[in-house]
Amino acid sequence: MKTYTYISLGCKVNAYEVSAISTRLEELGYKKDNENPDVAIINTCSVTSTADQKSRQHIRKLINTYPNALIVVMGCYSQGQHKFVADEIGAHIVTGTSNRDKVIELIENYQKDQKVDITDEKSRLFNKYEELGVTSLSENVRAYLKIQDGCDNFCSYCLIPYRRGKARSREFNKVIEEAKSLVNKGYQEIVLTGIHVGGYGKDLGNTNFSSLVKELLNIQGLYRLRISSIEESEIDDELINLINTKDNLANHFHIPLQSGSDTVLKRMNRKYDKEAFLKKITKIKKACPQVALTTDVIVGFPGESEEEFNETYNFIKECGFNMLHIFPFSSREGTAASKMPNQIDPRIKKQRVAALLELSNCLWNEYEKSFAGKEVEVLVEEYDEDNKMNIGHTSNYLEVKIKDEQNKVGKIIKTIYKKYD
Repeated sequence: MKTYTYISLGCKVNAYEVSAISTRLEELGYKKDNENPDVAIINTCSVTSTADQKSRQHIRKLINTYPNALIVVMGCYSQGQHKFVADEIGAHIVTGTSNRDKVIELIENYQKDQKVDITDEKSRLFNKYEELGVTSLSENVRAYLKIQDGCDNFCSYCLIPYRRGKARSREFNKVIEEAKSLVNKGYQEIVLTGIHVGGYGKDLGNTNFSSLVKELLNIQGLYRLRISSIEESEIDDELINLINTKDNLANHFHIPLQSGSDTVLKRMNRKYDKEAFLKKITKIKKACPQVALTTDVIVGFPGESEEEFNETYNFIKECGFNMLHIFPFSSREGTAASKMPNQIDPRIKKQRVAALLELSNCLWNEYEKSFAGKEVEVLVEEYDEDNKMNIGHTSNYLEVKIKDEQNKVGKIIKTIYKKYD
């Protein structure tokens, strides 16, 4: 029996893709073996310069750990560095963010002729969604469902449109088919994932993201559907109505802000201003007052003055976000932002990250306190045997720990909310 192992760096999209390939390997008779695999696969990340460095380190570690294994490298980092990965690091099969549906074929070909294969990513086919089949990516009772790939936004700081290609959506029926399959396997929560999730359907012409969500919510047996991340402009009235009327749509929106300064947003090439953003947030909160709102923020963007940072700080409070994911600006060669003047001192970035982290902790603590003593419904995801606790999340992503001698993973429990340290 042939054996394999894999690792994934970066986002859930990467994890989904390599998991889909592992599922196909299992169907061909391969068995997962982390000790002595015949094939070792890595899906790389390139969202920051640190991610690039980690990708190189992990590829080399795979080669050193498994000297007799066939090393397969794919993903965003190898998309831009495929010759380096093959010639300098020494991987056997190198592809990027396309041709992943050919990875099994490439593995079988290598095993026959022992010839290093570098897929020509310059001729990559980014015209339609690359179907990898049903995946096994999950976290206990939660499964991930990829619905699209690529991005057309070209934010000035981001390499992803260059590495992932144009936005392209998965066939509507394929998404529904996989969702039903996941529910039939017992998964109670499905998380929709992709590079630009809310852009789903724009290239298909006959549907949109809200229509897909509506159809998914009608699947019998689906306890909860969660949206990984969505742009403000793509939250339409239909989606707001769904979160207000459908109990199985998670009461949580993750809406990237990136900056609360109009001048910085313009330099970032973001497609909104503060007024439009706040208007949408207000509309969501009016329709669903208990919704959890989380966001991404970049600090230290080129030219970000103290005044612009303070604008962001105050705008976050005005929006009433409950939690922040904070990233110091990382210059990526090939992007417009890398050529901008007035790059910010790393020490200033560090100070601004610290200030927003403190704000985020205060906002989340305040949000948690508003539920203290109230009844909440929890999907149990794991059991802590040592402390005899069932652990799970509510619809609005509050983590709940329930003292219990019995393991109730997969069960839905109503309890009074309190925070355990």
